[in-house]
Amino acid sequence: MAALPPEKLDRLIERFAGVEHALSSGATGEVFVKLSKDYAELEPAAKAAQSLKAAYSEAEGIADMIAVGGELASMAEAEKPVLAAKIEELEQNLRIMLLPKDAADERNVILELRAGTGGDEAAIFAGDLFRMYQRYAASKGWRVEVISASDGEHGGYKEIIANIYGAGAYARLKFESGVHRVQRVPDTETQGRIHTSAATVAVLPEAEEVDIKIEDKDLRIDVFRSSGPGGQSVNTTDSAVRITHLPTGLAVAQQDEKSQLKNKNKAMKILRARLYEMERARIDAERSATRKGQVGSGDRSERIRTYNFPQGRLTDHRINLTLYKLPEIIEGPALEEVIDALITHHQAELLAEQDANG
Repeated sequence: MAALPPEKLDRLIERFAGVEHALSSGATGEVFVKLSKDYAELEPAAKAAQSLKAAYSEAEGIADMIAVGGELASMAEAEKPVLAAKIEELEQNLRIMLLPKDAADERNVILELRAGTGGDEAAIFAGDLFRMYQRYAASKGWRVEVISASDGEHGGYKEIIANIYGAGAYARLKFESGVHRVQRVPDTETQGRIHTSAATVAVLPEAEEVDIKIEDKDLRIDVFRSSGPGGQSVNTTDSAVRITHLPTGLAVAQQDEKSQLKNKNKAMKILRARLYEMERARIDAERSATRKGQVGSGDRSERIRTYNFPQGRLTDHRINLTLYKLPEIIEGPALEEVIDALITHHQAELLAEQDANG
């Protein structure tokens, strides 16, 4: 891998210095907010660039000592591989910092889980997954707020949708979208047979009104009475809301709240996130028409992971990762190891693509 050009390092350091100067010159209001954001984004890369420049300079000094010969040359020869390894690490870290950022990475998340094949066991598994994400969110200091839930008859959820609020939530969770499969002996199984069930996970970046312009004429809003299990009425007013986006056919229904307005607002939040993700997927497909990332497309129908309880094994099929620590992962915090592996793999893909394109 070729060394990073000194002029590229200089431009990065100069740009950071310019932002730092402007920030200390009494900027206020929106200008201050933008400069603060730029400063936070540039600072780690600028400091890494300074460290790399210093390491390059040190390498030149070692080369000069070796060229001169004598006692210092042997000392320099011993130092050379240590410095080379340090430079390689600094270059790799800086290359990762300079990769194009996903504009949605810092956003909050709308998490959707649905029971798939497997009946009651699939609903129970969807509940297990939701609790795993709840615990993981808690370990990151994020807040989870359920938007709507449809309980399974014997536990878990037929469907649950929740907001996850926290800096960088989408960056950490975006590779969770897809079909999650479980292999285990259900509590109701008397013969000890292993059953296979599945649940679908969708991770959407929360969208703002400015991201997606939704025209009133493009919406059909139907109201109806909320109903509980078995169709029994749980509300005497038409508080449930179904919003259909006519151009795409996307429909979202909400009935958890007693207020029609609250149900409408929740439905619009979910609809906006789905439309935003649909548009992001379209743009991404145009940019990478010739390549599909190995980490996955985020397609909800793509089988991404298997949770094998009898063997205590988790396998992520996209990156051939197998970990024999399923109980710790299901408990939440150890999910970090899986997420780190997925992000590292994705970064390696982007770096390889960048090198291939020069």
